[in-house]
Amino acid sequence: MKNLSHTGLFGKLSGLFLLILMVQAAAAQNHIQYFRPYDQRGVNVFETSKNDTIVYDGLKLRVGGNFTQSFQSLSHSNDSGVPLYDLGNGFPLAQANLNLDFQLADGVRVNLISYMSSHHHNEMWVKAGYFQIDKVGFMNSELLNNLWKNLTLKIGHMEVNYGDAHFRRSDGGNAFWNPFIENNVMDAFATEIGAELYWQKNGVLLMGGMTNGEIQGSVTAQNKRSPSVYGKIGFDKVLAEGTRVRLTGSYLQKSSSINGTLFRGDRTGSNYQFVMEPAAATVTANAFSGRLSPSFTDDVSTFVINPFVQFHGLELFGTVEFAEGNSAVENGEIQYAASVSDAPKFNKLEKRKFDQVAVDLLYRFGKEEKFYVGARYNKVSGTQVFGTATNTTAAGGISQGTRADVSQERTAFGGGWFITRNILLKGEYVTQKYKDYPAGDILQGGKFDGFVLQGTIAF
Repeated sequence: MKNLSHTGLFGKLSGLFLLILMVQAAAAQNHIQYFRPYDQRGVNVFETSKNDTIVYDGLKLRVGGNFTQSFQSLSHSNDSGVPLYDLGNGFPLAQANLNLDFQLADGVRVNLISYMSSHHHNEMWVKAGYFQIDKVGFMNSELLNNLWKNLTLKIGHMEVNYGDAHFRRSDGGNAFWNPFIENNVMDAFATEIGAELYWQKNGVLLMGGMTNGEIQGSVTAQNKRSPSVYGKIGFDKVLAEGTRVRLTGSYLQKSSSINGTLFRGDRTGSNYQFVMEPAAATVTANAFSGRLSPSFTDDVSTFVINPFVQFHGLELFGTVEFAEGNSAVENGEIQYAASVSDAPKFNKLEKRKFDQVAVDLLYRFGKEEKFYVGARYNKVSGTQVFGTATNTTAAGGISQGTRADVSQERTAFGGGWFITRNILLKGEYVTQKYKDYPAGDILQGGKFDGFVLQGTIAF
């Protein structure tokens, strides 16, 4: 008989308890104020509104979850001769999220999401947790109560509200709000510690935010860190029955950071597993296949415009984005130690730039729009850096790299079926091309294409 350690027994009992808890929660969910549902009702919801539709009747806990399983049939190739991963048909690792929402007081809630399984972090991993305050009755001030009718305050470790594409992206087990399989090629998503203040009235949205500029808390290397400061202005209005128009612009600025994760803050991984990855790729080390990170950490300035239009079943969502910045070594911030003789000095280089255009065009139809078909076009182009090095103690150990203008272009055709409001089956055919990468780079003349099917559950 196999011996079971106390740790193993605890893990199995914890998993069983969690499963029982989630099954019970799915059967009888508590209603939370100012909340975005995780199921079909949350599709095309952006910031939570100021509509006060739920009466507060005490402390509540809502337990929810997301589960996603894919089947992919993708192939890839390149012109550089660098061996690629032996890619075949199969089922990537299933992904799951645990969603906990707490109603603490009237108009005050807490959101806590954990990744139970993902392509990058296979172990359970907390995504973020934050307060959202839509009422301030606990302040016992009529003036503040009236002022707060149009205000929302979010505080904590949370998803940075830069742009609107992050409201439609796949996030680990949560693939329910994304009509396609993957996110944008240049995927603007990060969780950072800070605060956001919103003002909403008659469809007009204003937001300002500030975070620590890092994906996690840090108390070291103060001279290498600065906050991210960002804002959003927008308009979101139902103009007539079946007609909705939304237009937002967002800006983010950061002077320096240790990790700089606005375009590489995802901790769950791509839904195109192992495409264009080396032969020895692993799930954890090569989790972000099919994406482009500009590798910006310093002097980051980004601006994005997101139009969104619904006309009965037709739906258009767009991204027009301009980003610029550098890494620390490109900024001349990394110099040789005094012990290295005849060491050269490095100057600050001109900032690199990247542009992105993405368009989603969908048609939703059937009773309660249970079905949809659509197409996505996404192109990223800009100046990438290759071969940087930061060894400060050996001659030749620092390099500001070489630069090349590159681009990636993706086209996807897909569709989906909401079997119930909690179950979605979707699929797509995708092709992506890599252009102007340097000779000998694994992405030189790169291309991948094929089909991906995905089943996802949300409650």
